[in-house]
Amino acid sequence: MSERNNHAPQIVAPRAPVSAIIPCFRCGGTIRRAVASVAAQSLLPAELILIDDASQDGTLGILKDLQREFGEPWVKVIALDRNSGPSGARNAGWDAACGKYIAFLDADDAWHPRKVEIQHAFMEAHPEVTLCGHDHVRLSDGDSMDTPLCRPGYRGISLGALLLSNRFVTPSAIVRRDIPLRFQVGRRHMEDHLLWIEIASEGRSVVRLNEALAFTFKAPVGASGLSARAWEMRKAEIANFWALRKSGRLGLAATLALCAYSLAKHLVRLLLLTGRRETR
Repeated sequence: MSERNNHAPQIVAPRAPVSAIIPCFRCGGTIRRAVASVAAQSLLPAELILIDDASQDGTLGILKDLQREFGEPWVKVIALDRNSGPSGARNAGWDAACGKYIAFLDADDAWHPRKVEIQHAFMEAHPEVTLCGHDHVRLSDGDSMDTPLCRPGYRGISLGALLLSNRFVTPSAIVRRDIPLRFQVGRRHMEDHLLWIEIASEGRSVVRLNEALAFTFKAPVGASGLSARAWEMRKAEIANFWALRKSGRLGLAATLALCAYSLAKHLVRLLLLTGRRETR
C-alpha cells in the first residue's frame, strides 16, 4: 500500500444521516482541503457526494483519486455532461443523496471538525427546523481549522431578516432532504439566498447557530474594490425579490421597497470605497 493510502482516514461508524455535497468546477487546487475537512469530522456524514460540473480540465480525475483514497462507496462521484453552475450541481447531489439531512460545502471552503456533530444534534433536537446555518470565519492557507468553540446558542431567522440580507453562507447550511424546494438552475449568484427566502416564505423555520463551524479562504466580494462581480451579486439579489414576487410570496410594494434598499446598499458601498481611496 502506498504512503498516500496509509494516511487515508478509516471511515467507520458512527455516522450521522447527513449527505455532504460539494459542487466542483475546475477545483483541483482546493478540493483536497475541503474533502479532508469532511473526513476529519468528529461525527462523519453518511456519505460525501462530489459533483464534477463538466470541468473538462482534469478535475474529474482528481475526484476519482480522492474517491479511491478516502473510500468508496463513502465518497460518491457524479460527473455532469454539461456545466450547470452551482445550483444544478448541488441539485444533482441532492437528488442522489440518501441522508435525512443535506449539508453543503464549496470546493474552496472547509468545515470545523465538529460541524456535523453539533449541527446534526441541533436538527435532531429541533424537528420543527427546516434550515439551519451558522457563523463562519475567514482563514488564510495553512491556518488551523481546529479552532476553539465558545459561542453556544442560536437565534431564529425571520423572512424579513433574510430579505434584508443573506444571513449565512452556503457551506454553513444544512437542510432537511425531503423538502420539495431546490436551487434554481441557471442562477450563478445569490442562488443560496433565493432558496433560503423561499424556504422561509413557506413558513418553515430557519435558524442560525452562533458558533463558527465553516471556514472560507477567499476575500469577500468587493473587499478590494467595487468589482463587476459585486454588481452581479447585487443584480442577483434584486432578481431574488422579483422571483418571490412572481411566485406570489411577496407583494409589489414590498418588492419595490426591497429593490430600492438593495440599490441603496450598493451606493453606500461605492461611496465608502471611493472615500477610502481618496484618503490613501
